[in-house]
Amino acid sequence: MAEFLNLTLGGLLEQMAREHPEVEALVDLPSGQRITYAELNQEANRVAKGLLALGVPPGGHVALWAPNLPPWLPAWLGLAKAGGVLVSIDLGAEHEQLAYVLQQAGCHSLILAPGVNDQRFVQTLERVCPELAGCRPGRLQSDALPEMQNVIILDDQPRPGMFSWEELLQAGRALSDQELAARHGRVDPRDPATLLYTSGTTGPPKGVMSSHYGIINVSLRSAANLGLTSQDRLCLSVPLSHMFGCVCVALTAITQAATLVIPSQDFTAGSLLRAVEQEACTAIFGSPNGFLDMLEHPDFARRRLDSLRTGIMGGAQCPLEVMDRVVGEMGVADILLGFGQTEASSWASQTRPDDPLELRVSTVGRALPDVELKIVDPETGQDLPPGQVGEFCCRGFNMIGYYNMPAATAGALDPQGWLHTGDMASMDENGYVRISGRLKETINKGDAVIYPTEVEEVLFTHPVVVNAQVFGVPDGRGAEEVAAWVKLQPGSELGPEELIQYCRDRLPPSHLPAHVKLVSDYPLTAVGKVQKFKMRDQYARELGLVSD
Repeated sequence: MAEFLNLTLGGLLEQMAREHPEVEALVDLPSGQRITYAELNQEANRVAKGLLALGVPPGGHVALWAPNLPPWLPAWLGLAKAGGVLVSIDLGAEHEQLAYVLQQAGCHSLILAPGVNDQRFVQTLERVCPELAGCRPGRLQSDALPEMQNVIILDDQPRPGMFSWEELLQAGRALSDQELAARHGRVDPRDPATLLYTSGTTGPPKGVMSSHYGIINVSLRSAANLGLTSQDRLCLSVPLSHMFGCVCVALTAITQAATLVIPSQDFTAGSLLRAVEQEACTAIFGSPNGFLDMLEHPDFARRRLDSLRTGIMGGAQCPLEVMDRVVGEMGVADILLGFGQTEASSWASQTRPDDPLELRVSTVGRALPDVELKIVDPETGQDLPPGQVGEFCCRGFNMIGYYNMPAATAGALDPQGWLHTGDMASMDENGYVRISGRLKETINKGDAVIYPTEVEEVLFTHPVVVNAQVFGVPDGRGAEEVAAWVKLQPGSELGPEELIQYCRDRLPPSHLPAHVKLVSDYPLTAVGKVQKFKMRDQYARELGLVSD
């Protein structure tokens, strides 16, 4: 059983730097940089001193808006040593979302990259904060962001109103190691370490406060389940700006002094396959859609992937056909499934490497050590017996709460400390959990309640179906009909009616899709999770079931 570490993020990094100073902590393929754990700790100290010199107070909120770049981890870990709290900004944030998060979190400072792909971060910030162009660095006075004082750009090119990254590092040179140690020593492991925002698909985004203690100890248990050591090399295939990237992958690696490999900033399947081969990665993480993209990539057959041993597939249920291909064709024999939420400080449950393949496909595993799970009636809150579907709840290393949202916190965390996840699931007598779908994604077809996975699993068994996503659309009578967006193998001439007939032979009449659309891709989050709410809204308009 994993131990309990009563450490801060900074304390954990210092321990790894002492015990594994020469092990590579980070390999960034785009730049060619290779950073050992000793060097990562030194860089984090420089960042911490710089932030102290810029006046970041204990508990101060500092936003980080950047793709997976080498300074990302030193920025986060240095901020933690300075006693600050990371506020991560979604890579695709437009100016409204950026303004909302910076205002709601009351950010003292912002660290940002110039941009990524076609997204221009600096221009977006200037729309929120036009005063930036006319102020001296460190002297920002913004009507929209009254608490913001500093903007630091991850670039050597001078920008109006901003410190460069090198200027931040130089700013702390006058501070002694003792001054930094004194500040770091006042950070309690139960203090907030991260303030990560939910997607806001059902309302305003909520800032999830997680403690050093919570995210470190969940990561320790995940690392133990994966069998990670300092010999492992993890392909960072998801953004650090999300819980999946910064905690589920990066922090899990740090707990064992394993190596993180950054393939690229755009997470293309080709770059991931190239990184695994080039750096002999032993673990890879992602959504089922992400793994499918790699399996379907033209380079897949010619890449050597025999170094891969383990990883986690999260964010959605994994069809048997996808898992068979990941194990059989990709060779990831110990690939696991898990259920996680930002509010749970990452993982609540995972399968085990020695679980039968059937359980590693049909379930999201059992509770991690020191985490409790239960299924409750969403209407009454009463515990349900094995096999019955209800709301999935967990207790163990959950969030501190939503920042400045007491009502929302009370709605998610009950007085006994159980997190109500909003996901529908059942649990068998051995504790294995089967996810049926989001509570808000359950399809209500008159008297029948349909869980999307029931239909998706059937569609996936068709030999030319590559992916299938099922959701509800209005039927015009106050209930819903089943709709499916299906991706087929290239060159297939299968039509929607043939797919419906295929389902007719394998599903009860209530579960048959009324509408099937053939698609080439899906709307996805930054970590590769399908956004069914966008599909539902778009398709309902296309079918004339709702008006714009």
